[in-house]
Amino acid sequence: MPGIDGLELCRRIRERQTTPYQYILLVTAKDDAEDVVTGLEAGADDHLTKPFDRSELRARLRVGRRILTLQKGLIQAREELRFQATHDVPTGIWNRGALLDLLQREIERASRSQSPTGLLMLDLDHFKKINDTYGHLAGDVVLREVARRISEVVRSYDLVGRYGGEEFLVVLPGCDKNQALQSAERIRAVVAERPVLAAGAEILVTASIGVTVTTASTVAEKEILAIADTALYAAKSAGRNCTAAL
Repeated sequence: MPGIDGLELCRRIRERQTTPYQYILLVTAKDDAEDVVTGLEAGADDHLTKPFDRSELRARLRVGRRILTLQKGLIQAREELRFQATHDVPTGIWNRGALLDLLQREIERASRSQSPTGLLMLDLDHFKKINDTYGHLAGDVVLREVARRISEVVRSYDLVGRYGGEEFLVVLPGCDKNQALQSAERIRAVVAERPVLAAGAEILVTASIGVTVTTASTVAEKEILAIADTALYAAKSAGRNCTAAL
């Protein structure tokens, strides 16, 4: 390697602190204890002296592979924990805490850009009856399918989350009231367009949706949620399977 030796290469790799971790086996003609220590301190994980035995090389590479496999498992476990901290387990969409945090951030961002933010609060009609009739496992299937259908008909940067129980929230950046109503109608239609297959049955599902829009920088998430909840109640009072806006 012109201009750089193995020790310097090890140092540069470690300085980059890349993820995932890069396992380094340093192969060198130097075999003094001091040379081995220098190599390990430069960032090497293992040391092999030339000329080397092929069986020893394979054995040391297997050690490296075991370490990297362990690292892969730890990274996967970390990512799963990170996902579970912000996502609803049954549906895979944002959970309540994460979505409320994102909603407040979106309100603040929209205030700076003087653009509206739409919020939809959706409630599955007579969901308790579904659980009582078909069981809670079937209810979870319904929740997952509804979350999937909602996600299919919103924009890639809209935020979809489970608010609790059978309630969902959808945050619509940049949407005025007409656009929010159109989005709500698309969601209502796709939820009701065909039954959900669960527990060996075709389960009919409909949703009531409350719609509101804010452009105010001073509004708190609790205020806009309360308005959306009032709109949702109006949709239920109007006969369910419909949308209402405030």
